[in-house]
Amino acid sequence: MQYDAKVTARLKKIEGQLRGVLRMMEEEKDCKEVITQLSAVRSAVDRTIGVIVTDNLIECISKEDAKTLDKNAMVKQAVDLLVKSR
Repeated sequence: MQYDAKVTARLKKIEGQLRGVLRMMEEEKDCKEVITQLSAVRSAVDRTIGVIVTDNLIECISKEDAKTLDKNAMVKQAVDLLVKSR
């Protein structure tokens, strides 16, 4: 699968957010502030997972050989990936 530049950009942003959380911890910021930022990171990761799974599902279904494959099985596999990521 080819990953979109938008996905890479999302992950780089998440990486920056994590560095920010580490910096906050080093600066002994309030627990609530750290948890708020960690929640934002978790949400960003969840959204990125959704984008990757969606893009992959679209790619798989739109392939020529997908006509012979069970599209219901592909959707189930995508949903299973999303559930597993939680």
